[in-house]
Amino acid sequence: MLVAAAVCPCPPLLVPEVAAGAAPELDAARAACSDAIGVLAAARPDLLVVMGPAEQNGRGPHPQGTAGSFRGFGVDVDVRLGPVPPEAEAVSEAGAEGRRELPSSLAVAGWLLDRAQWSAAPVEGLGVGEPDEAERCIQVGRVLGARADRVALLVMGDASACRTLKAPGYLDERAAGFDAAVGRALGEADIEALKALDAGLAHELKAAGRAPWQVLAGAAEGAALRGELLYEDAPYGVGYMVAAWS
Repeated sequence: MLVAAAVCPCPPLLVPEVAAGAAPELDAARAACSDAIGVLAAARPDLLVVMGPAEQNGRGPHPQGTAGSFRGFGVDVDVRLGPVPPEAEAVSEAGAEGRRELPSSLAVAGWLLDRAQWSAAPVEGLGVGEPDEAERCIQVGRVLGARADRVALLVMGDASACRTLKAPGYLDERAAGFDAAVGRALGEADIEALKALDAGLAHELKAAGRAPWQVLAGAAEGAALRGELLYEDAPYGVGYMVAAWS
């Protein structure tokens, strides 16, 4: 059963080396992510599943210790999805040629977990497809919620990318309302509101978190969790939200 969840944004800019001189602009978001991950650890889970948006070749599943990198963003920063388990050390030392790297969203999650010195439970990663229909996402969540007696989720995903003229998706007047509805749903752990998110509208607004949030909704059925919205802002015209459910 799901016992806790943390919802975090997934821009590589969360990694200070990627953001460079702009790093301080997301200090509050980083602090909120740390607080949310602390809620996961406090729940004493048997398993932590990390999920976030990914292209087809990044879906996984990704076992604990899977490598990721921010070299594609021009910085020499490598990460792992949680600590490398002892049984994987030999594979790691021999090299991982042919193995898939973490998609960007899970690489950010790996960086957050390393920053938090995560050791509370084994970790698995799962990439979620942005085009996946709501019912498919909800069903995946139900399966994840039943993986162990005490499951925690770290859910990576951004809201709309259309909040300002300089946003990646330019300005769309629907974006602020969409993000406000998502913020309310995440802050209130309203799983029905998350299930009802319009996939078509989310796609038009470039909201990469829609599918992962609906997986969370499926996993949370019957868990009676309470939510708290820890952070909400759109510093680059993209909606970033941090929430904790427990």
